[in-house]
Amino acid sequence: MKVFLLLIFISLTYLQAKVLITPYEAIYNTYGKDVKITKKNILLKSTQAKEISAQAKMKLKTKIYRTFKIEKDAKTIAYGIVTLNKMRTKDAAVLFIIDTNGEVQGIETITFNEPPEFAPSKKWQSQFVHKTKNDTLRVGKDLPTITGATLSARGYSDGARLALAVFEIVFKDK
Repeated sequence: MKVFLLLIFISLTYLQAKVLITPYEAIYNTYGKDVKITKKNILLKSTQAKEISAQAKMKLKTKIYRTFKIEKDAKTIAYGIVTLNKMRTKDAAVLFIIDTNGEVQGIETITFNEPPEFAPSKKWQSQFVHKTKNDTLRVGKDLPTITGATLSARGYSDGARLALAVFEIVFKDK
């Protein structure tokens, strides 16, 4: 019985996602504390999902996304879009902050459930800053691979294409 309880405890410990930083902290780190952040979960319509899938060049795993509208002086300056992507065997939540011109302004790993050695470095993640939907964002083409963590690199590049497509279809010109 004690072994069984110990196994349940260990399993539950590993199933819980470790939050590295909150989306709010990541946005404040990018824009400062004087911005207004509005959190919203969006449910894509079927037509939006098809457009996003085509633009991101990937199959969508969900039609539900957590987003953040970022305002300063009553003007929208950016959106934060959280993507969930499989790295090896587990998902990671990554926040992409995209300005109203459709350019990535920041990227922050919210949760990463794989061993830390598979996590891309801040320097590697910084490659996504200033990227737009016009960039291919493919590992091995315009993004270098990460030795020993190629699947993580692909997960981040898929997330970037997905976030940019969500921005383009749902938020651009709004």
